[in-house]
Amino acid sequence: MSGYRFLPAIFMVLICAAPALAQDKGGEDETGPYEVATGWPQPWSKAGYIWGSQPAVAQSPDRIFIGARGELKLPDTLPRGFNGIWGSLGQRTTEPTAEVRNCLVVVDRTGKLIEAWTQWDHLFEGSGPHKIRISPYDPQKHVWVVNDGKHQIHKFSNDGKQLVLTLGEAGVAGEDATHFGMPQDLAFLPDGSILVADGLRNARIAKFDKDGKFVSSFGTRGAGPGQLSGVHGIAVSKDGRIYVADRSNRRIQVFDAAGKVLDIWPNLRQPNDIFISADDRVWVVDGTNARLLQFDTEGKRLYWWGAYGVQPGQFWEPHQISVDGEGNLYIADSFGGRTQKYSPMKTGDSSKMLTLVGSGRR
Repeated sequence: MSGYRFLPAIFMVLICAAPALAQDKGGEDETGPYEVATGWPQPWSKAGYIWGSQPAVAQSPDRIFIGARGELKLPDTLPRGFNGIWGSLGQRTTEPTAEVRNCLVVVDRTGKLIEAWTQWDHLFEGSGPHKIRISPYDPQKHVWVVNDGKHQIHKFSNDGKQLVLTLGEAGVAGEDATHFGMPQDLAFLPDGSILVADGLRNARIAKFDKDGKFVSSFGTRGAGPGQLSGVHGIAVSKDGRIYVADRSNRRIQVFDAAGKVLDIWPNLRQPNDIFISADDRVWVVDGTNARLLQFDTEGKRLYWWGAYGVQPGQFWEPHQISVDGEGNLYIADSFGGRTQKYSPMKTGDSSKMLTLVGSGRR
C-alpha cells in the first residue's frame, strides 16, 4: 500500500470498497426477493412425453400437489432453445391435444415424485384439474380439486386413496343447489363451510356447509358493483372479508359474509388467483402481465415482481400459487406447462415475501 500513502482518505475508501460496489451492478430482479430452485420438480413423464398445462398447485405441509391437464407428445425433432418445458416450443400448452395421464401428482420439497394418482385420471377426461385447495382448518388435510370442464369439485383423502365427496354433476351445467357452471376456485371458512367461485358459465359465489350441502349464493352477471363476470379466484381473510378475482371485469371485489360489496379494486389486467399472506397483505396473480402484485387490505398496490417468458423464473400465465411453512413459493404456470419453486433469498426483504398463516415465518 506504500504507493497509495499520499492519496486523500476518500480515495482510499473507494479503492477498498470497489469489489463490494461491483457486486451491486447489473441484474434484472425478475424473481423479486426469491431465487429459483433449479431442476425442480424432477420429471415424471415417460420417454417422448412432457407435462401438459399445469394450472394448479397446493401443499400440506411437505407434500406438494400439482394438477396437470395430461401430458403432451414431444415432436420428433426438438427446436433450438427447447429447455424441457412445452412453452419453450413456442406454443402454449392446451388440453385438447393432451393424453389424460398423471393429472394429479404429489412431489416432496426436493421435487421428487412421491405419488401419481393415476387411478383418478378418468375423472378429468376432456377436462383437467383447474385449481387445488386444502383447508387450513381441516386436520385431515383433504385435497379439493376443481374440475371446471366437468362442472364438478372433488374432495380426496390426503393420500389420494379415497374420493370422499363430489359436488356437481359430471358434464351437466346448471345454476342451482347441485350444479355448477364451470367452477373456478374455492375457499374455506373456519367452521368448515366452503365458498365456490362459480365461475365462467355462471357468475356467483355459492356457499356449502362442511358436509357439502348447499346453503346460499350471491352475485349476478354484469359489470356493476357486486356483479361478476369470469369469477376466477377467491380467498377469505382472517376478519372474514371475501376477496374475489372478478377476472373478466379486470378487478378485485371485496364482500362481507352476506355478499354485500365492501370495496372494488379496478384496473387489473387478468387476476387469476388471490393469496392472503400471514401479514394481511393481499397477493394477486396476474396471468396476462405475468406478475405477482402485493396490495394492502385497502387495495393500495405496494409492490410487484415477475417477468414474461419461458426461462427459469419467468411466467407465461401464472395461474395458482401456494406457500409452505418455510416460505418457499410454488407457482403453477398454465400456458408454460410447469410449476416452479421459489426459495426466499437470505438477503431478501421479508416484507415483499408471501408468508403462510400459522407458519411462524414473518
